[in-house]
Amino acid sequence: MERDPEQIVFVVDDDESMRAALTYLFQSMSLHVEVFSRATAFLESELPSVASCLVLDIRLPGVNGLEFQDVLAKAGIHIPIVFMTGHGDIPMSVRAMKAGAVDFLPKPFHDQDMLDAVMRALDQDRKWRDEEKTVSQLRHLLESLTRREREVLPFVISGLMNKQIAHRLEISEITVKIHRGQVMKKMEARSVADLVRMAAMLGIKRAT
Repeated sequence: MERDPEQIVFVVDDDESMRAALTYLFQSMSLHVEVFSRATAFLESELPSVASCLVLDIRLPGVNGLEFQDVLAKAGIHIPIVFMTGHGDIPMSVRAMKAGAVDFLPKPFHDQDMLDAVMRALDQDRKWRDEEKTVSQLRHLLESLTRREREVLPFVISGLMNKQIAHRLEISEITVKIHRGQVMKKMEARSVADLVRMAAMLGIKRAT
């Protein structure tokens, strides 16, 4: 029984010989490869649940690579892109990189340059997925807080003392102390600094 791949390289290029060459190159590094001749075919495929990247030709029938990059972004599909082009278009490469592309390789490229770019892209996606997993876990912990504990949280990460928080929220200092303790416990924070880091990942702003 074939094991599920731990990482996937998707290739979209209308040139059959290029698809074959890239498949051979990536498989020689034990990378799982899936190839498509059209950008729409990639969109119709199942989105990966493992670290992945997209090796994309800049000029494709019907839609160019930059337009497809925009389509993916607007659809909320996060996947690092390595662009290939047979045309040394500097403005196009600048636009691609500004939009988040990992690299922009002119054809013909060196195999090692492509492999280096793909490994960077896979590493980038792996880190993003790890962060997303952490944020999802933190959201779950945040949902366990009561309304009052949520009110106390921004003041705690601002470094205010219990007495100051009590004054701002017009509650007793002992009540603040209890809520602070519950916030730390439920969020599984080892310290206020740890809680500050968690809040930043969740987009929670400090109290002003």
